[in-house]
Amino acid sequence: MKKCLLIFSGGLDSTTCLFWALDNYDEVHTITFDYHQRHVIEKKMALNTIKLAKNIKQKDIDYFEFNIDLSRIGASALTDFSIDVPKNRNIDNQIPITYVPFRNGIFLAISVAYAEKLDISDIIGGWNVLDYSGYPDCRPDFLESFRQAATLGTKIGQTKPFNIIAPLIGLKKSEIIKLGKKHNADYSYAYSCYEGNEIPCGQCDSCILRAKGFEEAGFVDDYMVRLATSSKETKLHP
Repeated sequence: MKKCLLIFSGGLDSTTCLFWALDNYDEVHTITFDYHQRHVIEKKMALNTIKLAKNIKQKDIDYFEFNIDLSRIGASALTDFSIDVPKNRNIDNQIPITYVPFRNGIFLAISVAYAEKLDISDIIGGWNVLDYSGYPDCRPDFLESFRQAATLGTKIGQTKPFNIIAPLIGLKKSEIIKLGKKHNADYSYAYSCYEGNEIPCGQCDSCILRAKGFEEAGFVDDYMVRLATSSKETKLHP
């Protein structure tokens, strides 16, 4: 049985990875983090996406939620509510205030421990270095360094190396969406907005990159279609 652990936020990139993994692995386990983030709504959306994926792929998906309070560290607009989320900024390679200090390193460390418990050596994540906001812990050299550390520092690593797999690492957002659609991804609950409201703000980095990606890919955003449909149903059935 080929099995993997997917770090699953419930966002667009990790949703693409979920559908990709379901077509490449016999057994898919997921780990979702509640780190007291501003957009904690993504946790609820993640569960909805897993339900959709189970129906579409006719496969069971193991879900595990891990709670860690990164708001105690703060220093990010995603974990400190006194810091505003930047809107309509010129997205470049400068590290923005939405960067959460060493978040991917923290998530990977916990994921490695959980994967070791499950006897899993393949860890998958939606890291990307093209259409992203300049986060240093999304780069291939960081992921490779962490893979080596995980292999050296674990019991399971003494007999088989860890693999940290990043299917999206060199893809543009439009290419990520096309890859997801190739694997029948449903993005109806794939949440991206940094603000954390069900209706996306449309102005944060994540919203801007997502809208651009769907436009360039030539697909309508499933999430926005669901919201529009839900709104119509509410008006028809008060």
